[in-house]
Amino acid sequence: MTMNPLLLDNQLCFSLYSTSLAVTQIYKPLLEPLGLTYPQYLIMLILWEKEGLGLKDICERLSQKPGALTPVIKRMEKDGLVLRQKNTEDERQLEIYLTDHGRSLKTEALAVNACLVSSCNLSLDDLNELKTRLDQLRSQLNSINPAD
Repeated sequence: MTMNPLLLDNQLCFSLYSTSLAVTQIYKPLLEPLGLTYPQYLIMLILWEKEGLGLKDICERLSQKPGALTPVIKRMEKDGLVLRQKNTEDERQLEIYLTDHGRSLKTEALAVNACLVSSCNLSLDDLNELKTRLDQLRSQLNSINPAD
């Protein structure tokens, strides 16, 4: 029996796309009490690791263009989550820092992560293996078609 390469259900891209949608739908109600959207949550994850990053650094981590993230970060600043400050060595560069409120959400985010892990109904080993395989796939695809 041969696989029909044009059936939607046989497409890797559709499996990845629909799984991504399902994951973001799980996150939505978990992030609402924190006042975060999913893109804001991703930015917060980066800033909880290291503050004072430039927009370019955050864009690289998320494989996004600055035009896509600038309005998100401006909204986060308006909501009191982050501050944008000029770099002391190069005033053309903005660095992004967490506010006290933004830092305080880190503890609550641990519960969000635990809920997502629980929702997957997979062992931690299986989740880690899946993540590793997806990271390898992304790396391979980026090596063929690197971001601009």
